Amino acid sequence: MGAAGLAAYLFLGQSNAQSASVSFEDTEGPNLVIEVSGTTNGSITIDLLPNVAPLHVEQITALAEEGAYDGVIFHRVIEGFMAQTGDVEFGKIGGDTVRAGMGGSSRPNIPAEFSDVPFQRGVVGMARSASPDSANSQFFIMFEPATHLNGQYTVVGRVIEGMDVVDAIKKGSSQHNGAVLDPDQMAHVTVVK
Repeated sequence: MGAAGLAAYLFLGQSNAQSASVSFEDTEGPNLVIEVSGTTNGSITIDLLPNVAPLHVEQITALAEEGAYDGVIFHRVIEGFMAQTGDVEFGKIGGDTVRAGMGGSSRPNIPAEFSDVPFQRGVVGMARSASPDSANSQFFIMFEPATHLNGQYTVVGRVIEGMDVVDAIKKGSSQHNGAVLDPDQMAHVTVVK
């Protein structure tokens, strides 16, 4: 999440209202299945949207199929906002994760694929720096709607199963921009086509 997105989030404040579930349907796109472990255990299924963000979906599926996401932590988790993960460079469990959130992968960054798909609860977006064309491997899952992100970040998918697992991911400290001590991890990530 870039500084502008965070600043807008902090300005608007957090929403504590949380709907019980999401109701997205499985489309023809591949599904990303994330096995979460740590203080939270369970499975999250994300319906990827190649018709919305084909380059981003291609990158995520390639990284998952290579096993690059296995053992990557949820390094930034903000109650009422989102859970961020996917730093395959600096976010591997057991490594020095002090720089988690600052890395990407060995693959090139991807140009923005902004759309009119809104950032609702359960929507998955690509994290990036201030540059719109800097998304690489990191992504975030929304706990609640965040309209200020619409058209500013690439939507890549939607949670269709396991939103209860997303809700239970260990939260970070608000004083430290959501950084999580002893974070949960994506133990194993697979692609189902």
